[in-house]
Amino acid sequence: MKLIYEKSHSGRRAGRAPQTGLPVPDVPPELRRSEPPRLPEIAEPDLLRHFTELSTRNFGIDTGFYPLGSCTMKHNPRINERLAALPGFRDLHPLEDEGWAQGALRLCVELQEALAEITGLDAVSLQPAAGSQGELTGLMLMHAYFAERGEDERRRKIVIPDTAHGTNPASVTMAGYELTDVQTDSRGNIDVDDLLTKVDDATAGLMITNPSTLGLFDENIEEISRIFHDAGALMYYDGANLNAVCGISRPGDMGFEIVHINLHKTFSQPHGGGGPGGGPVAVSKRLEPFLPVPAIVRDGDGYRLDYDRPQSIGKVRGFLGPFGVFVRSYAFIRAYGPALREMSEVAVLNANYLLARLREAYELPFDRLCMHEFVLSARRLKREHGVSALDLAKRLMDYGFHPPTIYFPLIVPEALMIEPTETEAKETLDAFADAMEAIAREAAEQPELLKEAPRGTPVGRLDEVKAAKRAVVRYQFEQHPDLSAEPAAAVVEAPKGA
Repeated sequence: MKLIYEKSHSGRRAGRAPQTGLPVPDVPPELRRSEPPRLPEIAEPDLLRHFTELSTRNFGIDTGFYPLGSCTMKHNPRINERLAALPGFRDLHPLEDEGWAQGALRLCVELQEALAEITGLDAVSLQPAAGSQGELTGLMLMHAYFAERGEDERRRKIVIPDTAHGTNPASVTMAGYELTDVQTDSRGNIDVDDLLTKVDDATAGLMITNPSTLGLFDENIEEISRIFHDAGALMYYDGANLNAVCGISRPGDMGFEIVHINLHKTFSQPHGGGGPGGGPVAVSKRLEPFLPVPAIVRDGDGYRLDYDRPQSIGKVRGFLGPFGVFVRSYAFIRAYGPALREMSEVAVLNANYLLARLREAYELPFDRLCMHEFVLSARRLKREHGVSALDLAKRLMDYGFHPPTIYFPLIVPEALMIEPTETEAKETLDAFADAMEAIAREAAEQPELLKEAPRGTPVGRLDEVKAAKRAVVRYQFEQHPDLSAEPAAAVVEAPKGA
């Protein structure tokens, strides 16, 4: 497919900018162009066809099955898009007077109350714009809490498991804490014996998701909670995997004081490709005074913004948060109502069905029933046939499926992390399982086929290191580089184990 610049012909136009008749301000000499920009010149039909053809090369949840582990790529009901586009929501200015935004403020308050009930905690801030920002906000709340108690200088350590999402250690470091890792035991739980050697009066808290990225609910969570609370530390819950437990168990009941919720995962806000997202933070009563301002609160029969929070950590983003995300997630929660538990139950059922289908074709690192996702290993196929998890993922694209997460968690060699979500039908799950089983057979019978995959996509297998190191991100006309003759970059692979 040619680039838009390669389709350009001098003098062709897709339209003309309207002439407003307004005076054009003088541009300072140092900012003026010395010559007009070289923009593509193309007729409207060709322009439309170009971008339509580009769109057919995208893969998304509307295109096919997207079992990306720990990402919860579920279907997003279209009714939620219509609701978010209602003029009263869509056209509301972020600086609108409170008195003219009562409906929006009510929606925010009721969403906060729903999230508090789902997590088993007392108060919620909607401000954080993503899970990663929710993590940082939660750690800032820890700082504020211990500073108020005069313990912040002493409590410098955050414990995270070796299965943690990559944002966890990044957030810990950004928040100025020291990272302490704890190992996983033979059952896929946090190793309590190892944990006991890591927790002391210098520990600020634990940061985990439960179920973990292995898709397993930690069987020792009550004991773990007691260990941290006995040390005076706090418990932080990464809500990336909350889709597994809504209405079944609540982080607050497990002993967690801080939870971030990924609205763009559990509560059906479309995500991927960089956004948008939402990462509200829920906290226990003793941490409520430190939440970001303004707080959105009830005031008699109405709603208002409360800035009078002297212990607050302040704002973590502009305005009140990503409001369109709130509308979609609120609608999703209200549509389920008391039946929200069924969402998680079906997600767990779908994951266990796929696990039962695939456990013979691939290795199962931890022989347990899973929650909303599960992790398999392609280690045997790598050892016996030289076929890696990457080869399997590339081949899966030829079958019309998005690959699962690979090589994560890092403690599982040749990991394949699969999350089907609750929105997929049994026929889709069976087609995916059939493809995975077929690929396992191909690995034994035609390993070179997998090493050359994908074959049926517009672009074949790239030299991914070279593509990252020598990215060409703009068209340079006559000076456009031709990198095809350059030697391939040295391949750097993630550790995959034996």
